[in-house]
Amino acid sequence: MPGITTSAIEVTHVSKHGFWLLLDSEELLVPFAEFPWFKRATIEQLTDVEWPSRGHLYWPQLDIDLSVESIRHPEAFPLVAKARR
Repeated sequence: MPGITTSAIEVTHVSKHGFWLLLDSEELLVPFAEFPWFKRATIEQLTDVEWPSRGHLYWPQLDIDLSVESIRHPEAFPLVAKARR
């Protein structure tokens, strides 16, 4: 009997430009220019990320939900929220 399949997600690198997510074998850049609400987040907040379904990511400490497609193709999602100062 096969076990339960779990999806691996990890923040692999953080720089002043953004951070990289490893979703199974796919690595995606999350640039702060496109996703400004992450810019002032702590490492702890960035790395506390859940992958509840194949197309959805959630950062519980930041209360941020994102579509994986919005990271892959941010040009298809032109509305960008303003980061709080």
